Amino acid sequence: MDFIFGSIFFMFWLVIWIIPVVLIAVSNRTSGGEKAAWILAMIFVSWFAWIFYLLLAPLKSRSAY
Repeated sequence: MDFIFGSIFFMFWLVIWIIPVVLIAVSNRTSGGEKAAWILAMIFVSWFAWIFYLLLAPLKSRSAY
């Protein structure tokens, strides 16, 4: 019973941790190397990077074509 509860708890936290990474990966706010840098920051720095991403990305404005 402890194994089942532990597995469910682990899967829940894994999904909660992966959601911001997926949201950054599919976002149109950044692209290329900038997106990769945000994802790496999210993986190594945790949720604070995702909050900064929501507040700061894109770092430079895109010009209209």
